[in-house]
Amino acid sequence: MGFHEFSSPYDWSRIAQYKTLAEAAPGGMINLSVGSPVDPVPASVQQALAGAADASNAHGYPATVGSADLREAIQTWFRTMRGVDLGAVNAGVVPTVGSKEAVALMASLLHLGTGDVVVQPKVSYPTYEIGTQLAGATVLKVDDVADVESWVNVPGVKAVWVNSPNNPSGGVLGAEWLAEIIAAARRIGAVVLSDECYALMDWRSARCETRGNHGTEPEQAGVQAMPSTPCALSPSVCEGTADNVLVLYSLSKQSNMAGYRTAFIAGDYRLVHAMSDYRKQIGQIIPGPVQAAMAAGLRDTQAVRTQWKRYYDRLARLVEALRAYGYRASMPDGALYVWVKTLNGDCWADMAELAKLGIVPSPGEFYGAVEYLRFSATASDEAIDAACARLASA
Repeated sequence: MGFHEFSSPYDWSRIAQYKTLAEAAPGGMINLSVGSPVDPVPASVQQALAGAADASNAHGYPATVGSADLREAIQTWFRTMRGVDLGAVNAGVVPTVGSKEAVALMASLLHLGTGDVVVQPKVSYPTYEIGTQLAGATVLKVDDVADVESWVNVPGVKAVWVNSPNNPSGGVLGAEWLAEIIAAARRIGAVVLSDECYALMDWRSARCETRGNHGTEPEQAGVQAMPSTPCALSPSVCEGTADNVLVLYSLSKQSNMAGYRTAFIAGDYRLVHAMSDYRKQIGQIIPGPVQAAMAAGLRDTQAVRTQWKRYYDRLARLVEALRAYGYRASMPDGALYVWVKTLNGDCWADMAELAKLGIVPSPGEFYGAVEYLRFSATASDEAIDAACARLASA
């Protein structure tokens, strides 16, 4: 049968004309649309990659489930950064070739299809919907997944996507709401799919008041403790068992490793084991040297803290400049984007105006909200400073 057809407004070619206009602006284009990291890959990761270039799982086939070292690194990362003992909740782990393929294949790997319903936030990462469509299942978009009454009695619900911190809005679900979603999903036999790729990008304890002292607030907020948003596998959230819960995480943002394609699924041992078998047969395996690099990235918490500070500062500056321009911008609770309501009521109208300044954000239509824009902090300090200067002087 193969993949089913899909449809989505998520097409970057649609902003080409705005890039062309922005490139003609004085100083050229400042691209704040795609969330692609620009900062250096940690030295520890580079060294691990080079050191494993001729290791046994480089000239030989690597393990689908990851090397023993990588699996140990993931277990330790969960304990130290998320406060979760995977063994205690009977959670399995499998590395994925980036988180996007895990999201896109999830409904298919869960054997969902015609007649099955997958719930997702109305405003969300487009690949949730695309993955459901590829499997031939039905998408159910709700305003707030935490409002379980909006989906729990819908016939055929088999999976529920949760994204906290949310891309694009930056919203964070509290532990009590996450626990309620899991409990409701279990009552109807559905699987909770918790996309926690921005979990360490938690700004709530270091919220910027845009007073101009961006360089000191993160330390005052206790950055060394690495605040983290609630995890679906925390014992208090999942009632001590990973049954029917899968968590996704990626090193793309925390360690600037988007090009390494390093991510993983953790959760319900039975589901993860079955997915691992399928992944082995279709060759969805992280290369051996990259597994070594991934383990190094998970262990280098100091590099993650450094990146945390960079993103905090960039977001704070963007928020201040967007306010000066006229947007009702505020520091997000989490993730790496400033999500604002348009000034003209339509994202494309605002895209045209901003392009005259040389600035290109993402149109909210890509994420399900045509009246919004998303500005990414995954740009260099120089680019952020230039964008802020243009916004403030416009």
